[in-house]
Amino acid sequence: MTGWTDHLVIAPIVVPMLAGAVMILAGNRWRGLAAGLGLASTIALLALSAALLVLADAPEVRVYRLGDWPASFGIVLALDRLSAMMVALTSVLGFAAFVFSLARWHRASVQFHPLFQFQLMGLNGAFLTGDLFNLFVFFEVMLAASYGMALHGSGTARVRAGLHYIVINLVASLLFLVGVSVVYGIAGTLNMADLAIRLRGVAAADRALLEAGLAVLGIAFLVKAAMWPLGFWLPGTYAAASAPAAAILSILSKVGIYAVLRVWLLLFGDGAGGSAGFGGTWLTLGGLLTLGFGSVAVMASQNLARLAGASVLVSSGTLLTAIGLGRAEVTAGALLYLAGSVLAIGAFFLLIELVERGRDIGADVLAVTREAFGTGEDQEDGEPGERDAVGVPIPAAVATLGVSFLACALLLAGLPPFSGFLAKFAMLSPLLAPGGGPPPAMAWVVTAALILSGLTTVVAMVRAGMDAFWISPSVIPVRVSVVEFLPVALLLALCALLTMAAGPAFDYAAAAAQALHDPAGYLRAVLPAAAGPR
Repeated sequence: MTGWTDHLVIAPIVVPMLAGAVMILAGNRWRGLAAGLGLASTIALLALSAALLVLADAPEVRVYRLGDWPASFGIVLALDRLSAMMVALTSVLGFAAFVFSLARWHRASVQFHPLFQFQLMGLNGAFLTGDLFNLFVFFEVMLAASYGMALHGSGTARVRAGLHYIVINLVASLLFLVGVSVVYGIAGTLNMADLAIRLRGVAAADRALLEAGLAVLGIAFLVKAAMWPLGFWLPGTYAAASAPAAAILSILSKVGIYAVLRVWLLLFGDGAGGSAGFGGTWLTLGGLLTLGFGSVAVMASQNLARLAGASVLVSSGTLLTAIGLGRAEVTAGALLYLAGSVLAIGAFFLLIELVERGRDIGADVLAVTREAFGTGEDQEDGEPGERDAVGVPIPAAVATLGVSFLACALLLAGLPPFSGFLAKFAMLSPLLAPGGGPPPAMAWVVTAALILSGLTTVVAMVRAGMDAFWISPSVIPVRVSVVEFLPVALLLALCALLTMAAGPAFDYAAAAAQALHDPAGYLRAVLPAAAGPR
């Protein structure tokens, strides 16, 4: 018997879908209606995601079967702690980005509002589905909306970066479809739980082909997760996008991370027989290379937007490295890190537009030039000039933005006492603890990579902050509306709350990680008759 609370599982998909459909029918004649409906939709998603977090914080996985068809034949949605956490992060980030857009960006395109809603629909569907084919469908909904979001606001830079983004993701979609086809041809199912059960009995002659199909599928996931060398497109695309578009696009890389977590641990866990641990070493190595590439990109970035894009690469590299190690304790820390990084990067993308408002075009590049070659305008000792000034008054708006920028720097670098540091400590603690685990050499390599990535982020953020607020500040008074700053404050406040409630948050992440590494409960919930001991 299905209770009314079970219908909440599909609500995060239905609400933005209906809102987007009404917005398309309304067209440009009722722009105010579209804005009001979009605000109502994002607020409803916040309430729904909070309810789903409470429902998911239980040992049982909630399964929603559309049309009450069995999981082997029908569409299945599954709610556990991980999917509820991802829906909640999407809802919070979507609300913040949408409110920020109401200041001016939503007027730059007639279709902004429906595209934004379909973006949320695709994201929530990808996190809730229990079927590979429907994961592909929601991927395409999400990507189709993201194409419009990346191009939102037009301009040569956005069109160039957006077209690159579209081509790369079309190739990734083709790989996704090829991988799904091979898997279905061998296993005869695309339901993830059913596939995990059937994988145990796959003939040895077919296992190599099935693993090849899943590897192709994994490449499609890793393109979206921006693993090196597949993520070269990300910094340029996100840097060119408008602020609210870049903020909501920043969570798209976490869809790839989520897919790797869900599919890899479900299909290649300890109970997968001969396929157990398949590809784990490559995930760890790819994550370390992504972490290194992202750290170099952070140091080389000459503007704030590309710095934020490079920070997404650092985040993806950290998560992929932790996932590939295949240990529940490390995955728990990675999930805590994922939550904090999504909120911090989203806040940074929104903050960048406010910080750069009123600055000269190319001010960042000129600052780098000054650092390298100097300006030749240094005054001789004794000459009157700026060194004789007692001080320069800082407007309240600039001071507020400066404090927010400092908070973003601390969060992105993972410095104590914030959640990023606690999450990294949680990841490294089981690696460096005596007894068991990966080889000591790998543990020290991961430790060094995480420390160096944090160091490079600190250096890059300090350099960028000094330039933005002291060396080449705004040439005109900065005007920041309440509608624009409140979303940034909300995301940073949630980061602070995550730090203060790190104990309960880590317990939640640890329970989610344990369920991922021991998916017996997931299998029993989706396929109660077929799931045996695992």
